Amino acid sequence: MDAKIGQFFDSVGSFFNGSDKIPWCDGDVIAVSSRSQATDAGSEDLKKECLMRLSWALVHSRQTEDVQRGIAMLEASLESSAPPLEDREKLYLLAVGYYRSGDYSKSRQLVDRCIEMQADWRQALVLKKTIEDKITKHGVIGIGITATAFGAVGLIAGGIVAAMSRKK
Repeated sequence: MDAKIGQFFDSVGSFFNGSDKIPWCDGDVIAVSSRSQATDAGSEDLKKECLMRLSWALVHSRQTEDVQRGIAMLEASLESSAPPLEDREKLYLLAVGYYRSGDYSKSRQLVDRCIEMQADWRQALVLKKTIEDKITKHGVIGIGITATAFGAVGLIAGGIVAAMSRKK
């Protein structure tokens, strides 16, 4: 019973503080990944691996500019033909990037494509749930704001009607 109550309060707390299960990345990791990508003159596979590491770091960054840079890199790299597994990884990282930038509908479209490629991919399923939770949260907040606005308008209108009836 105590565990269920604890879970309830944790879920309410995470609803209001906006936490999710997607990791963040520090600027140090991005700097190291950028340097390793810039200095790699090795094989094509090594270049692709460095690009994926840097893209991962960028879309998991707290900085909007980094996330946008990661999205641009991933979209450019998707244009070249790649094995389906590699495309799936890029699509997932793109979905994370769009989620971080607040474009939840684009993020959901991309994660759905990942799930089409591999229905039991746990990371994609967790991301999809996170996106849906965020969309629900924004809907609830929007409904609350709308209800508050209508309440305020109703209160003002009621005050005007009451003031007019007192004058008569």
